[in-house]
Amino acid sequence: MNRSHPHEEPIMLPPVMPTILLAEDSDNDAEMVLDAFREAHLANPIVRVFDGVEVLEYLRGEGKFSERPVDRPTVLLLDLEMPRLGGIETLTQIRADPALAHLPVVILTSSRQESDAIASWNLGVNAFVLKPVEPAQFVSALKVLGKFWAVFNQTPPAP
Repeated sequence: MNRSHPHEEPIMLPPVMPTILLAEDSDNDAEMVLDAFREAHLANPIVRVFDGVEVLEYLRGEGKFSERPVDRPTVLLLDLEMPRLGGIETLTQIRADPALAHLPVVILTSSRQESDAIASWNLGVNAFVLKPVEPAQFVSALKVLGKFWAVFNQTPPAP
């Protein structure tokens, strides 16, 4: 029989930092996001995927992500203009899936199309952030964004 000593302290493991999922097909934009998060001293693991198909596979633990433990990221940073499956279509599928519907999603886009913003808000996006033309502004905005979603925001429990 394996009994612990009655006065033995339980072993407490450090909390696991929640993952940030970054869906960005542009290497330059992805590198700016990663640099900004490093400058903001965010310790969260960041997983980068390149399109909406990979977003859904990651979230559902399918395809090349079938071996990973399925856990929900703290936030999905989603570009709108991606190959195979774009951001609006990806967001539509996320919101239609009861297991993913409450996942916080932040759109990061260079699209200035009002229709993209309207479609995103109608699908329940949590924030819609335009990528500033000036890289320093973008990095500054990303630091604030990263700290808010990774540190301060309390995500809903997974269903």
